[in-house]
Amino acid sequence: MREVKCVEESASVGEARQLDLEQQYVSRAYHRLDELRASSDRELRRVRTTQFGGGHQARSERDAFATYYEDRLAQLNSVDERLVFGRLDTTDGDRHYVGRLGLATEDHERLVLDWRAREAGAFYQATAASPMDLVRRRHLIMDSRDVTALEDDVFDPSGVADTDVVHGEGALIAALNSERTGRMTDIVATIQAEQDRIIRAPLSGVRVVQGGPGTGKTAVALHRAAFLLYEHRERLAKSGVLIVGPSASFLWYIERVLPALGETGVVMSSLADLYPGVHGTVETDPWVARWKSGLHMVDVIARAVADRQKVPEKGQWLDVDGHRVKLSRSLVSRARERARATGKPHNEARETFVKVVVKELAQTLGEELNEKSGSSMDRSYLREDLRQSREVRVALNLLWLPLTPQQLVSQLFAKEHYLRSAAPDLTDEQVSRLLRPADAPLTVADVALLDEAAELLGDFESAGIKVRGDRSLEDRKAQESAQKALEAMAEGFEDIGAQGVVTVEQLTAFNAEAPHRVTAAEAASSDRTWAYGHVVVDEAQELSPMQWRVLMRRCPLKSFTVVGDIAQAGSAAASATWQEALEPFVGERFALEELTVNYRTPQPIADAAARVARAAGLTVSDPTAVRDGEPPVVVEVASGVGLTDAVVARVGEELERLAGGLVGVVCPGDLLASVAPALDRAHPGMVAAGMRSLDRRIMILTPWDAKGLEFDSVVVVEPRRIAADPAGGPGNLYVAMTRPTQRLYLVGAHGMPAGLDAAAEQPGAPGLIS
Repeated sequence: MREVKCVEESASVGEARQLDLEQQYVSRAYHRLDELRASSDRELRRVRTTQFGGGHQARSERDAFATYYEDRLAQLNSVDERLVFGRLDTTDGDRHYVGRLGLATEDHERLVLDWRAREAGAFYQATAASPMDLVRRRHLIMDSRDVTALEDDVFDPSGVADTDVVHGEGALIAALNSERTGRMTDIVATIQAEQDRIIRAPLSGVRVVQGGPGTGKTAVALHRAAFLLYEHRERLAKSGVLIVGPSASFLWYIERVLPALGETGVVMSSLADLYPGVHGTVETDPWVARWKSGLHMVDVIARAVADRQKVPEKGQWLDVDGHRVKLSRSLVSRARERARATGKPHNEARETFVKVVVKELAQTLGEELNEKSGSSMDRSYLREDLRQSREVRVALNLLWLPLTPQQLVSQLFAKEHYLRSAAPDLTDEQVSRLLRPADAPLTVADVALLDEAAELLGDFESAGIKVRGDRSLEDRKAQESAQKALEAMAEGFEDIGAQGVVTVEQLTAFNAEAPHRVTAAEAASSDRTWAYGHVVVDEAQELSPMQWRVLMRRCPLKSFTVVGDIAQAGSAAASATWQEALEPFVGERFALEELTVNYRTPQPIADAAARVARAAGLTVSDPTAVRDGEPPVVVEVASGVGLTDAVVARVGEELERLAGGLVGVVCPGDLLASVAPALDRAHPGMVAAGMRSLDRRIMILTPWDAKGLEFDSVVVVEPRRIAADPAGGPGNLYVAMTRPTQRLYLVGAHGMPAGLDAAAEQPGAPGLIS
């Protein structure tokens, strides 16, 4: 017994010594990080205070330097948490530390390997069967800047002294058992081999990552984005990376991950915000959402644009300075064909249309005037007279009106004759379902139509509505103002002998507003036509064909990372298979990867969710969870009157059980107004019922807004109603049931969905509480 105690004490002393040694090294790395921060801060202040000269080029150089140091500081500040998390001991006797960012001393001694570096790959990929020349892999468990625990994976026992080996509960299990914070954190210290293989895959091509709930799809996608930005820095820094998620709440949930990995230059967008300046609302009618989402809408929008290029039923007489000239049907038809033949978008082709009409009208009017006067004078001035004529302008606009995408789409669904012309196959009932007021908000399904319309309409400014040469007109006005200012100060300049020192050009340049320098990410987020170097699509099973078309347009090189789970689809326009989703755009040229291990959901909950999904006809993979846990608890109440009380009771129980974790309440949208106030009264100040308030301990969300999120415990309200909702159905219930990391409750007054009732009668199945 005494011998065992001595061994334990020796191990404890050895672990303390190892912790102290690692703390010394980590402190050294943090010291270097602080030095680099201070240096970048000094350089930034120097750039901001140094006079680079007064010219635009000098100011541009100053802004470029300032931006560089600002970006560098942001990167150094973002990696402070758990800067170092791993150590590799090789068979050659070398030792490498792995962290969020590569660090070296001033004399180029490497302190920390960036986790994305090729040499760091062994930290994630080495196994007992394939140690990759490693003797040991050590995990450093950090709390702020302190090393709190160690975990060793020994591949060659002969190369490591027993007293130097530290055993713990495992870095992965420790991370999985930690309480949620309302924000997604990176998994850079616990990436598993199957995840790392996908993260480090080549940039080119479309890579689809299929995985059930909790398999780390989102984490893989974000870490892959960080890896690609590191591996292909020069290319992607200029073109940028776009990350697309299903909702604003999802983007808010993940937005800290990439900055924590040292990457801030990405563009994030929800499906509702893919068109700059527009936020689409929810499409309430599932049939309308499906109809607007099909690829037939390409032809519908094309016909809608063509309908705005009109030929009148009969000719029209126009008055030009007291002279009458006829705008014939044949002339308009010829001008329209000439304009269409240019192949330019609607607004840009309008210029050709106007030129042809004005030219022929001027020629006709000139011949008539010369015939009346008996002369053959040059009447080229008539073209400008025709352009300035109000009747001519009105007539041309009625025949070929320049449009914005918002105008086209809004009017398409507000005016029945436009809708019937663009979509002649619609029935009267279908037309009635599609029509809406002209000022109705644009929906998520409309966003893809806006993008399609923008392609066919082109630049609104090029339609010729603005007076040509506006820029030169502004320049002339600026020069005139500068000239007047110099004349007003001439006497004062003469008195001090400075007359002629300041010129009009210098004063104009001094007063000119310097262009704001924007980053590639900022420029890309506001430019619909920006071509990204890579696109990451999360919860990709929700995308409609028209939304895929938009994203393919955003990345002409077809470099995509697509992650999702077909079984979790809740959108009315979602595809049934990845082949169905991608075949229209890339054929079979995509690589399909699959993640098989559920890291989030305990096995009993994963099994119950799978049974419910299969009972509803969904095809789901067999979940393989890394953790066991408690089965779901079914709570059936007698009537809707006691529903909110039951929800409040379950949430209260969970708050007591969790030291500081999060409880998610997922319920149908129409119940938010009753459930949220009841919870707020019971737990004031702890409830959040908004998409950007995921920092409270109780969060109330619809199934759609819960996609991709995770909580310690989840209460699903009226699961049967969620499963029956035509807007999402069984897929949304499957999502809701797989959000918890610890416990799940299903509370309902209208019975439970199929699969759950049957499971409750089986031994060890979800408990049933009446």
